[in-house]
Amino acid sequence: MVTSSPALSSLLSRRLDLRALLLEGRAFLALLTIVVVFSVLSPNYLTVDNVLQMSQHVAVFAILSVGMLAVILNGGIDLSVGSTLGLSGVVAGYLMQGVHIPALDLTLYPSVPAVVIITLVTGALIGVVNGVLVARFNVAPFVATLGMLYALRGIALLITDGLTYSNLQGREDLGNTGFSWLGFNSLFGVPVGVWVMIVVAGAGWFLLSRTAFGRWLYASGGNERAAELSGIPIRTVKIRAYVISAVCASIAGMITASELTSASPNAGNMFELTAIAAVVIGGAALTGGRGTIRGTMLGAFVIGFLSDGLVIVGVSEYWQTVFTGAVIILAVLLNAVQYRPRRKQQDASGASEHGPSESGPTPTKERNTDVSAS
Repeated sequence: MVTSSPALSSLLSRRLDLRALLLEGRAFLALLTIVVVFSVLSPNYLTVDNVLQMSQHVAVFAILSVGMLAVILNGGIDLSVGSTLGLSGVVAGYLMQGVHIPALDLTLYPSVPAVVIITLVTGALIGVVNGVLVARFNVAPFVATLGMLYALRGIALLITDGLTYSNLQGREDLGNTGFSWLGFNSLFGVPVGVWVMIVVAGAGWFLLSRTAFGRWLYASGGNERAAELSGIPIRTVKIRAYVISAVCASIAGMITASELTSASPNAGNMFELTAIAAVVIGGAALTGGRGTIRGTMLGAFVIGFLSDGLVIVGVSEYWQTVFTGAVIILAVLLNAVQYRPRRKQQDASGASEHGPSESGPTPTKERNTDVSAS
């Protein structure tokens, strides 16, 4: 007589759960569908050069999305990443133009490494302000970062007086050339921006899956009260999440300014929504505690490859907006479908585990079961 163990039965059941498989892998399936469809519509779509070029376009959104994922995992949201991107480009452009000191009648031209460090520090400070507003003063993330969105955009306009810095090449006699290397050069045939994206994604994966901070981020995003009672420094975790988001936006801002060889105070307008969309398409829950770097990267590629594909086949800009919006709405719907049954299932398992006299599992048990990264 042949019998099967409960573990084997559970494994077979999970393997045969086609619905769960489709939901978990929807970002990959969407990307595969986009590639197949546009390859059929245009023979130029799946060429090596075009894929590299599209990946370079995706890099900015993907880097922004990695930072946004950290904030969303913590249960918050960062609407200021687009303005941080624009201001970071302006700060870099301002430094490349030369810093005039009237008291000394002197103009300083920082080297490119100094420009990069100062720009990253600027981004980190913006993240600290966002994090302190949310974690220390209990300002709603939506309100705090929305206010920061306007404030940063205004500061960028004040610095440039509404103009655009168009000369970022530097001068050899001043020793500050090389800023354009970030947006125009390649390493081993791959654009530098794509390498930066890979490094940022790898760092994000390591941070979320191999460090205590990553576990704290998932736990505090899943159930903040339970995480606090467990001894997790939730305020520090929250501030760090916003710092990560802002630093990623600064990196994206420098890449954008380098690619355009100009720094505009209006750069990055509405990019925050694209970053949020990439995270949602990648399967992260806007309520916090669930999401992966792998899914977020796939979400960014879905948006980028879809947009570039529509351009290649000649779809109008208006219809591109419609298609992108439809994809985002579909992703949100699928998120609702994916997580609703899991909560019910966990409630049911919790009830059976604790007996009928208990009302169900505590929020701690419900959330902490998913403290894992890509």
